[in-house]
Amino acid sequence: MSVNMNSTRATALAAAMAVSLGGVSGVAQAEGSLSIYHWFEYIPQELLDKFSAEHDVDVTMDTFDSNESMLAALKAGKMGSYDVAVPGDYMVEIMRGEGLLDSFEPAELSNFNNMEDQWIDVGFDPGRKHSIPYQWGSTSFSVNRDVFDGDIRTTSIIFDPPESLAGKINVLDSQGEVLALASIHLGIPQCTQDRDQLKALNALLQEAKPKWASFNSDGAKDVLVSGDAAVGMIWNGFGAKARNEGANIEYAYPVEGYIVWMDNVVLLKDAPNRDNALKFMNFLLEPANIAAVTNFAQYTAGVKGVSELLTDELKASPEANPPADAPAGTFVQVCDEQTQTFYDQIWTNLKK
Repeated sequence: MSVNMNSTRATALAAAMAVSLGGVSGVAQAEGSLSIYHWFEYIPQELLDKFSAEHDVDVTMDTFDSNESMLAALKAGKMGSYDVAVPGDYMVEIMRGEGLLDSFEPAELSNFNNMEDQWIDVGFDPGRKHSIPYQWGSTSFSVNRDVFDGDIRTTSIIFDPPESLAGKINVLDSQGEVLALASIHLGIPQCTQDRDQLKALNALLQEAKPKWASFNSDGAKDVLVSGDAAVGMIWNGFGAKARNEGANIEYAYPVEGYIVWMDNVVLLKDAPNRDNALKFMNFLLEPANIAAVTNFAQYTAGVKGVSELLTDELKASPEANPPADAPAGTFVQVCDEQTQTFYDQIWTNLKK
């Protein structure tokens, strides 16, 4: 998969202050750098500027469009180039297993106890030795109500759509989430080794593919806003942004189920600026700072004391408030190596 390498740079103003002594002038230098590998359209530039100014650190950020593309880029030679990255829950577990993460002690983060209790002892990073919680949300789909006014609370909208929606569907270019949602639709376990279930999963996707218009993650919002897609598999906050930008869409919480996820900031192995990475992670554990991310990205933070700092619009967002009868969401599971080869083959066949 290709990686969207849009870059931004925040530079501390203090670094530009000149001093002159005895006729010899010099420029104060920033106290190091910080390099971030981050999802696209997910953090406000103003917050990066704030960190840069507060800590006198030059900040650079490159972006990616899926967990899988991030992992591929790091393994292809980007390790040692970035200090922190922002993978989803299952990808933290994969990266931890492959030795791509550095560890830290809770005492190295003065705001460690600001994490919400439910997000500290998590299966993908028990005790939070490699990561901190960032944002969490759901993955489902939004439907244009100008095109379709029927029941959308079913995953059939994606995998067996009505004629009026066929050919007008955008699906995320995300192996883990697409295959997990397909498994939910079929009612089969993730990471199954049952041949009949794997055949059914492959058949479902192959039959659905001609009814899809595109695989697009970084443009998932834009195709809904432009009307190029009438249905879009999407993250709930990105769906809220599309609706706020004028798309007459409704986000679905299907009765079969949907995906939930937690994105995390991880300390990468061989981080060139480890101290600044920890400063940034600690910065994001301050309620006011992570609330700025939440209000921008429209998801939910994993830090205490954020709720009172959120906008009224976000608090009332339908994308952030599932119906009372919505089922519990499902996390993407990490398969063992042998089982994963089956899923990789299914995905490769789907993307041909």
